[in-house]
Order: sequence, then C-alpha cells, then structure tokens
Amino acid sequence: MAEVRPDEVSAILRRQLAGFENEVDVYDVGTVLQVGDGIARIYGLSKVMVSELIEFPNEIFGMVLNLDEDSVGCVIFGDYSMIKEGDTVRRTKRVASMPVGEAMLGRVINPLGVPIDGKGPIHTEKFLPIERKALGVIQRQPVKQPLQTGIVAVDAMIPIGRGQRELIIGDRQTGKTAVAIDTIINQKYTHSEDAKKVGIKPVYCIYVAVGQKSSTIAQVVAKLQEYGAMDYTTVIVASASEPAPLQYIGPYSGATLGEYFRDSGRDALVVYDDLSKQAAAYREVSLLLRRPPGREAYPGDVFYLHSRLLERASKLSDAEGGGSLTALPVIETQQGDVSAYIPTNVISITDGQIYLEPNLFNAGVRPAINVGISVSRVGGNAQNKAMKKVAGSLKLDLAQFRELEAFAKFGSDLDKATMKTLSKGARLVELLKQGLYQPVPVEKQIVSVYVGTNDYMESIAVEDIKRFEKEFLEFVELKYNDIFEKIRVEKVLDEQVTDRIKKAVEEFLPKFKKTELAAV
Repeated sequence: MAEVRPDEVSAILRRQLAGFENEVDVYDVGTVLQVGDGIARIYGLSKVMVSELIEFPNEIFGMVLNLDEDSVGCVIFGDYSMIKEGDTVRRTKRVASMPVGEAMLGRVINPLGVPIDGKGPIHTEKFLPIERKALGVIQRQPVKQPLQTGIVAVDAMIPIGRGQRELIIGDRQTGKTAVAIDTIINQKYTHSEDAKKVGIKPVYCIYVAVGQKSSTIAQVVAKLQEYGAMDYTTVIVASASEPAPLQYIGPYSGATLGEYFRDSGRDALVVYDDLSKQAAAYREVSLLLRRPPGREAYPGDVFYLHSRLLERASKLSDAEGGGSLTALPVIETQQGDVSAYIPTNVISITDGQIYLEPNLFNAGVRPAINVGISVSRVGGNAQNKAMKKVAGSLKLDLAQFRELEAFAKFGSDLDKATMKTLSKGARLVELLKQGLYQPVPVEKQIVSVYVGTNDYMESIAVEDIKRFEKEFLEFVELKYNDIFEKIRVEKVLDEQVTDRIKKAVEEFLPKFKKTELAAV
C-alpha cells in the first residue's frame, strides 16, 4: 500500500470546502486547550456542529465529536504531533464528507477518499456526507431479489436478498472474509452480457477493511485482481496501523459510497470487515474524549454506532429509483461466545446471520457454516424460485443428520431409517463443501442440490461425491446444456426440467460407476 502524504489528505478535504463562504466571525475560531493520542480539546467554536470538519494549522483537519459546555472535543485526521496547545482552530461549516463517483471503482482508498494504491489521483466532482440519516420506511420496498453469493450452502439454505443485512459471525480464522470475498467475486457474472439478457442488474462492491494488517489487505486486493473483481469493486482501507478515528469512520465511508450507487438506481454490496475492530476503535476514541465507559468499557452509544450504519442498507422503492444497498457486516467472536456485547448488538440489528464454527472448519467442512443457528430472515422471499423448490428439504435433512450424528457416536445398533438419514446427511455435507474462491453459478447449484436431495447419490461413496458432482455437471454442460439455460432464463424448475435432470442422472450414473470400478 502506498504511503498517504499529509498534503494529499489536505487536498481532498480542501476540495470539500470549495464554494463555501468562509466569512469568519468570533464564533468560528477556537483555541487548542489540549492535544494528544489523535484527539484535541478546543475552547471556543460555540456554533460548531457535530461531525463538522475543523481546520488546524499546517493544513491538518479534524472532526468534531463532543460538544461539551465549555469546550469541544474532536478527532484528528493526520499527524497530531504538529498541533500545539494554544494553536488557532477554524470552523469549515461543512460536515465531514468523502468524494464519490465511478472513478472510485477499481481503486484502493482510505476512509477520506485518498487513493493509496499508487495509481495517481481520483477525479470526482461529487461529495457526500460520511454520516447520513437512513431513509424511512416510505422510501423503501420489501427485499425480493436474490443476491447470489456463489456459495451453495448460503444460496440454498441462508439466501441473501438485495437490500438485506446478513451478519457473518465466527471466531478468528474460520473463513469469514473468504465468504465475503467469494460473494464479491461471484458478482462478476452480474456484469456480463448473459446477465443483462436475463434482466439481472450488475452489483457494485465495496470492501471495507477495518483494523487488519496491511499485508492481509494486500492479499485480498491481489485475489480480487486475480479474479477480475476489482473492475467493479472499491477497497476502503483503515488498517491496524491507521489512527483510531480513521478506523471509526471507515465503515461509514463504505456506506456513503454504496449509497451513491443505490441512489442512482443501481445495486451495491458493502462488506464491513470487521465491525468488532470498529467498536474497539470507537471505544478508544470515546475514552480519550472522556465519555463514560459502560459494559466492557464500551461507551453507552456503541449500539447506535452500528445501528445507524446498518440501517443505511435498504432496497429503495420504485419511486426512488429501485436501487439497493446490501450489507455484509463481519463480527469476530471469542471462543464462539455469541452472547458477548458487540455480537448480540449486531445480531439484533441484522436480518440474519451466517455462523462459522471452528470445529467444522478443523474437521474439513468448508465453508464451516453451522446450519442449525445460521438463518436468513428475509432471503426466502428473495430466493430463486427453482432453488427454493429443491432446497426445501436440504436444511431439514442436515439438521436431522447433525442430531443423529452425535447419537450414532455411541456406537449402538441403528435401525434402517436412522442409517439412511446418516448416509444421506454425510453425502449432503460432502456436496456442500466448496473450495476457496470458487463460486458456483446458481443454475449449477440447483442441479447439484436436486441430485443430492433426491437420493441419486446413495450408491456413491462419500469420498467420491465431489468428483461425481464435478463430472456430472461437466456431462450436463456437454450433453444437456438446455437444463442450465432454462433454469438461468426462466428461474423455475418445472416438470420438463426435472425430467431432463432425471434422464441425465440415469444416463450418467452407470458411466460413473464403471470408471469407479476401473479405478479400483
């Protein structure tokens, strides 16, 4: 990542102020009382607004957060060591904003809109406030269009709709970022000519990295570039080495850029990775600003920190242009404790969660999704009709399998029905395993799930399931491609299509078994 020069930050913030009258009166000037650790207390500025940009000497800017009786508390964007007690501070009369526009796509920026990818300046004309009030119910409509993640387990059982907020939660190193990155890579299809023909609108993506190592973020950017996803993606970086104020505003900047696409009638997806780190940064800033600590030393308004961010995700009504902003917040738990303060806060704000479990991850079930407590409170309404039809029994089959699996470990004699449930469950678990950065088109997912839930895999060994699926899908693509085409265009699974799938399976199974025997 390229180093951000202070003059670049100043130039961006200076551009926000173009056209604003700066007639100075006595209420627009203040004096620094105290400075340190990225915050400053200022005497004066009695007419200043919350979230307003204020200007220090040496072209350093800050943002007002506290309005106390006798002073103003602010966070500083830049090198606070250049500010001294007694320095003069001026109001800018402009709330903190960030530049937005098409030119942001394919770029890596910091939360103030300054490019850090070494590709030169970004030319945009429009600025939007970093903090905006979420639109009301009247301006919205129900979520009814699917956002395909390309992950079979998610699209089949925990479907996400455009305009939904779906939490990705789990311990560290359980594949939370991988789920989000796969979803971004899968949106490449929405930008293709094929998608345009069947009326699927493109999805523009924003990935906000908060409090992560720069090397980790660089790897994510490299992956997105490798799979051609950077063409429609912006990466906003507030890394662990950035000051806490930038980590605090990072997710809001992502929401602002997403709203730019949403408000112009387009669909956007924003990933906040992760909000636990944003809460920690906000706690740091709040304690420095002398706000009273509450539970786990977080300030009292930490719930509002995330609720006002996630409420900005929505599906707009047709009168407002019909655009959408989908949010995928990520929360890290400690030893699977979802009842901690921040996890419970965000669970209560979002429309469902994808819970990733270390035990499953270590057992080789990847993505390590716990189907029992992962839910989508909206997705069924937005799910592809064909997928809804085939995946109906999938969640139940897996839940029964998980329950019986624990019971079967005691090793007692099992009846035929139990054995059948265990056998089917083991094959479905294997079917839902998926490689990293390998999203699957929805029509292929539907065919795979149909074959799995309709007991066509009973006679195949569990270790051969993935090979069977791969070879069967290749066979269908070569010989029965009309199945994929019909599902893609009509999005339904009628009798004609199911008959074709049955015919394809019945033709393929004997061939697969022959190759299996030959291999033995």
